[in-house]
Amino acid sequence: MVCLFELVLIGSGQIALADDFTTLKGHGGPVMALAVSPEGQVATGSFDNAVGLWTDRTPRWLEAHDAAVTALAYIDATRLVTAGDDFALYLWSHDTGKAELIGRHLGKIRALSVAPDGASLASASWDGEIRLWPIDGAGSEQQIKVGSGVNDVVIGPDGSIYAATMDGQILVYDGTGGRLLRLVDQGFGINQLAIGPSGDWLAYGAVDGATRVIDSQTGDPVADFSLERRPILAMAHHGGTGRLAVGDGQGYIMMVDTENWRITSDFRATREGPIWALDFAPDGQTIWAAGLDDLAYGWPVVLMGEAEAQIVGSRGFHRDPATMSNGERQFMRKCSICHALDPGESRRAGPSLHSVFGRLAGTLEGYRYSEVLDGSDIIWGEATIDALFDLGPDHYIPGSKMPMQRITDPQDRRDLIAFLKRATKVEK
Repeated sequence: MVCLFELVLIGSGQIALADDFTTLKGHGGPVMALAVSPEGQVATGSFDNAVGLWTDRTPRWLEAHDAAVTALAYIDATRLVTAGDDFALYLWSHDTGKAELIGRHLGKIRALSVAPDGASLASASWDGEIRLWPIDGAGSEQQIKVGSGVNDVVIGPDGSIYAATMDGQILVYDGTGGRLLRLVDQGFGINQLAIGPSGDWLAYGAVDGATRVIDSQTGDPVADFSLERRPILAMAHHGGTGRLAVGDGQGYIMMVDTENWRITSDFRATREGPIWALDFAPDGQTIWAAGLDDLAYGWPVVLMGEAEAQIVGSRGFHRDPATMSNGERQFMRKCSICHALDPGESRRAGPSLHSVFGRLAGTLEGYRYSEVLDGSDIIWGEATIDALFDLGPDHYIPGSKMPMQRITDPQDRRDLIAFLKRATKVEK
């Protein structure tokens, strides 16, 4: 595999080339979830609906979800739970590669947390609920009605359940779901939580860029690491080294020493765009990160020190928008994450658009369509593509996998269609 990046440490005089860090490339879309097993195996979940289980830099694909995979959690070294925008949770065995459906929410699932004893799992959803699932069949499913959509959930060492909500609250529940306390009410959605190994502190990251640490029992402030970057999208804590990693919407990872509550490094980990997922290797010496790119990075923490790291070089997938026609810009913004233009197999979430004009919807061989498109009478052409983006997929094809989006300007739609006719090799 050819790596297109190098790591530059500014201020320390060191330059570490690509061999000093790792890239895991193979997904067909942004990587939205990441987890590392107790034995160091990396799992990644993507907008392409798949989970990658990585041995060195070689993926083994786990495919059961019908939408983006947004949350991963290891039960132990060989069992992985995955969840996503299809509302479903699956339990996978590394040994067999087979998935068992655990259950479903009524909305997109944003986070998972395994109980300290490994006997149960909490899932957080935008349906306004936390659900507790028994892992080995002991006990029954429990539902906690939170009200607002839940962005994150963590189970503390004592079994307390902490919920971060879209309306800016942190709520605490006991093991049976009874509400104990509202710790935070800040008005901006809280995206991420991390709890200390003894459960005495709780860190959170919010839409407005707030990065704060509070007493997990009283909500009293412990430390504030808020910078000017927003939103906070990812957090990971490593108990052995006492490091807390914080990822934001601008591609930075801030590293915090939780023993002395100070920032030890703050570095740019991607050329642009968000850090959606973080996790430490078991020894705490590597931080795995993922985001807008279709790959994951493994950064050696020791190289960061007090320096700032920056990505230089080409990202390949992205070009300067000023060099594109308006039609190509519309494609890159609205379509390119899910759809390839070339023929052949692709790991993107949607089917290839090669020769799409004149094609009956739901008929590209080898792609797993949603039921609503099987047997559809839609034929893709100028009129149908225009209507798709004028009305939005959720209205034009209700129940399809396509995410909700519109192109409201008629000229933008015309330019997109003209670009697609050229790029998919269809003669005018």
